Amino acid sequence: MGTSAPAVRLPEVRSWPAGPGEIEPGAKRAAVAAVTALLKPRGVRGVVEVIDAQYGGILSDTASVLVPCRVYTISGGRLVTSGTTVDVRLTKTRGTWRVTATHPAQPGKATTRLSAAARQVLSNEQILLPPASEADIRSGQVHDAVLTAMLELAKTYRIGVSVIRSGHPLNVFGTNRPSDHPRGRAFDTWQINGHPVVAPTTPRALVTSYMRATESTGSHNVGGPYQLPGAAYFSDPTHQDHIHAGFRP
Repeated sequence: MGTSAPAVRLPEVRSWPAGPGEIEPGAKRAAVAAVTALLKPRGVRGVVEVIDAQYGGILSDTASVLVPCRVYTISGGRLVTSGTTVDVRLTKTRGTWRVTATHPAQPGKATTRLSAAARQVLSNEQILLPPASEADIRSGQVHDAVLTAMLELAKTYRIGVSVIRSGHPLNVFGTNRPSDHPRGRAFDTWQINGHPVVAPTTPRALVTSYMRATESTGSHNVGGPYQLPGAAYFSDPTHQDHIHAGFRP
């Protein structure tokens, strides 16, 4: 008698935790709940995995929370993995954060003419990419300055990327200044060597060394939780949970 193939199972995913280092964790919890409901598979077995929740911007009563996700479904007896990043907009009224809009990423179609740097980033196991960021690279719309910086950093660090191009606000939050992200000239890192940037237990020296290494790759605009000396560096509430690296046109 033949043996039947083992049943395909959905992976176990943990709920996104709001750790002790989070600024306004209520905003992130509301954003994660909205994205989980938005992306929840319907009509098939599936589950949503929230990779991270980081600020695209936060002010006193408005915020943008970027939520990169993977979505697992079972279709035709196979496990299918997809996902996106959602820019969730919120307002704060009487101390409570409320979701006002959700903007899923639009990476664009994949190109057949990827640069050598793009191919290397996609195959590098030291660079952990969420689905939307991987699609950004496959679209050919990420500048090689960003890709070569990632490759250089990956020689020393294991990088958890949160957002590159799509799924990020078009303008620097709360301003009319265009962000480098939608132009494919920036990337954000939420995790370094397995340590979330926002976690109080993450060594400060690890974060600051990564920030300095990022500047040495050519980034003129390095944001993070610590203000370092030098014109390239900045820190603000938005960047307590990730390292931003922007590159000149």
